[in-house]
Amino acid sequence: DILHNNVGIGAGDAPPHLLTDEAYDRIMDVNLRAMWRMCRAAVPELRRSGRSAIVNVSSLAAVASAGALTAYRLSKAGVNTLTTSLAFTNAKYGLRVNAIMPGFVDTPMGVDAAARAMGIDRDEYAARRAAQVPLGRQGSAWDIAAAAVFLASDDAEWITGVILPVDGGQSIRVG
Repeated sequence: DILHNNVGIGAGDAPPHLLTDEAYDRIMDVNLRAMWRMCRAAVPELRRSGRSAIVNVSSLAAVASAGALTAYRLSKAGVNTLTTSLAFTNAKYGLRVNAIMPGFVDTPMGVDAAARAMGIDRDEYAARRAAQVPLGRQGSAWDIAAAAVFLASDDAEWITGVILPVDGGQSIRVG
């Protein structure tokens, strides 16, 4: 049995001194509270199965500078903490809990909205992002899906509490 939590919004996010309560609450509700509620609801059944997995989707923004994305970064850091807490408290039941931290992924949220905000076209934005990734390209939804499938599979039966960067090497980039 598997629970895959993949949710994230950033609309309305801002630097801490400009972030409204409404935007903060919405981002935290969608990105963290909804994930926690799904885990809370699923854990009893997943424990009974004896061989189950939860795969949460966090973000590289949880651990790396992401500009003004205050609430988004906080919410995804919370996902990491939720993941490790669940892994620790549920391992004895055969429930593995891990998270994926995607880097730059070519999605409407990640590319189109940012390009509009910067006043440049999508292709220029994508090229700039790809230049910042050691493997030379942005990730795709398939890259993230492959990591999720692996972490949910029996091939990962001895992996729990891992926060896995899936980022083309962005997390190791220096300078």
